[in-house]
Formats: sequence, C-alpha cells, structure tokens
Amino acid sequence: MVVKGKKTKNPPVLSHEFVIQNHADIVACVAMVFVVGLMFQASSPAASVFIALHHNVTVPLEIQPGVFQDVLQYTQGLKDIPAVFFYLLISVVIHAIIQEYLLDKVNKKLHLSKVKHVKFNESGQLLAFYLMSLVWAGDIILRENLFSVAALWEGYPLHHASMSFLFKFFFIIQISYWLHIFPELYFQKTKREDWAPRIQYACLYLAFIVGAYLTSFTRLALFLLFVQYLAEAVFHTCRILDYAEKTAVASKLFRLGDLLFVLARLSSVILAVLTFWFGLASLPMEQQVLDLATGNFNTGLQAQLPPGRLPPPGVAYVELHHGPGEARQGGRPCLQLECLGCWQVQHQEDRAGAG
Repeated sequence: MVVKGKKTKNPPVLSHEFVIQNHADIVACVAMVFVVGLMFQASSPAASVFIALHHNVTVPLEIQPGVFQDVLQYTQGLKDIPAVFFYLLISVVIHAIIQEYLLDKVNKKLHLSKVKHVKFNESGQLLAFYLMSLVWAGDIILRENLFSVAALWEGYPLHHASMSFLFKFFFIIQISYWLHIFPELYFQKTKREDWAPRIQYACLYLAFIVGAYLTSFTRLALFLLFVQYLAEAVFHTCRILDYAEKTAVASKLFRLGDLLFVLARLSSVILAVLTFWFGLASLPMEQQVLDLATGNFNTGLQAQLPPGRLPPPGVAYVELHHGPGEARQGGRPCLQLECLGCWQVQHQEDRAGAG
C-alpha cells in the first residue's frame, strides 16, 4: 500500500537497480529472439545453433543377436557452446520463476531473518535442481540399461563417445545451470562475503562435469552425480524444514543426511577406483592411449601388475613376501609390495604351458 503524499520512484532505465528488478524479463526477451528466429527461413539456421543439439552421428546398435539398426547419437563439439549459452538464459528465467512464485510466497509466511532468508532461498533453488536432476538421471539409467557396474567402462571409448539425445541434453543442462550461478550473484544482490562458497562449489561442479563430458566419461559422471545429488537433496530438505520450524522432522532427516553423506563419498571412491584402476586398466595396452580423434582418454596411467605374479580373478589383497633371491638383507626380511587392487586376469597361456 502506497503511503499518502509519497510517490514511488521507478529506477532509471538500464540502471543497476532496473536490470536487477527486471532481469528475468530482459533475459526472457533475449531467449525469445532465438526462438522467434526459428520461425523464419533466413534466420532459422543461425537460431537452431543455439537451441538444437548438434554433432549427431549414426551408430549401428545391436537390437537382437546378429541384428543391427542405425540409431541417431550425439557427440561433443564446439557447437555445444551456443547451446550452453541459450540454456543458461533459460536457467536464469526458471530461477526467477521459482523465486517469485514459490520461495518468496513461503518466505512471507515464515518471517525469516535476512541471513536465514538468503540460505532458505539458496536451499530452495538447489533442491529444485537436485530433484529434477535425480529424476532425469534415473530415467537415463533405465533407458540406457546401465545397471551393471561393468557398463561404466565396457565399450570405452567407442560406445561412450556417442550419447543419446536425453543423455547429451542432461549434460548441457548441467553445465548451463552451474554457469548461471555466476550472473545470479549479481541479479540476487548477493553479499561479497557470500560469493566465495557459491563460486567454489559451482567451479568444482563445472570442472568435474565439463571434464567428464569432454573425455567421454559421461557414464561414470552420471552415476557420481546421481549419488552426490541424492545426498545434497536430503541435506537441503533438512535445512528448509529446519527454517520452517519443523525441527522434529528435520533432526531425524539430518541423521539420514549424515549417513548418506558418508555413503555417497564411499560409493564415489569405489566406483572411480573400479572404473579407472580395474575396468580401464584391464583393457589391452594398445587401447590405453590418448587419441583425440576417437575420444580415447584412457592414458594407461593406472597401476599395472608385474608380469608373472597375477592374482586370481576377483581377489583384492596386498601380498608381502621375500624378494626373489633375497631372503634376508642384514638379518631382516626383504618385503616387496606385490599387488594392490581388484584384478581379473585370464591365465590361459600360463595354464596351457603348465599342463
């Protein structure tokens, strides 16, 4: 309600306050320029670079034993940069919609302090993104039939360099969302002291997602993101409930969140070790090379077992024994680290020779 005798002043056009107050409308208009460009034949090719996904290839897929069918897949390329920019604009618009039509209305009922108000908004935005990503990632796992752990490395790099439409679109949206965190620091008038933690976790996510996307480790990244987002979603749910004074429920969920945090870190380490130190390291040496043309980044830096001393399949242990020909040195046993890790090696030639 406007006080009598006082007039509300609108900020000057193109001033900082004007841009901040109307940033969602401004960004939406910019995005609409690309959408409208699809309607005209002259501008359609240029507009489609920003909206559509490119770098599509045809890959033969075995649908039945001995029966192959050509399937449209997508790879990485420079044309992904305009798409990331466009969906960054969409992320800004969706951020503003969630803020205005959901979080602001809840904030008015809770009467939070300024500090809690900022944290509530941050948790609300992240929770919405995490839930969307969890549903999307789970759907990709179902569609791609990636329930086997061996699917994280089998067929690398040939079957990992190409992705389905939803698979590639998932990573484009992930990169766009974490990039939109930076302009939101200005649009939300975030305090300087609050910049560091937000920039830090956004940069960490970007480094991981972009690195996995460019090196064709998208399957592993999908699983790791699913595990990480699950733990983070529970944490931000707990924080929202705590600010809403639902302390009884929040305290129980916080315990669950602590457990999920540990399990998420543990499972991430296990999946990464299995993929890089077991799965990719067990490939033939000629496939453990850096080849940008085929998208092969299995550089063969994983630890290799010494020849002649190979553990049985599926065994993980560390064996200490006397070095060959050196039972003792100086009265003390000479111990040698023989193998570390979980390896699965065939000994057909050795067995044939022994027989």
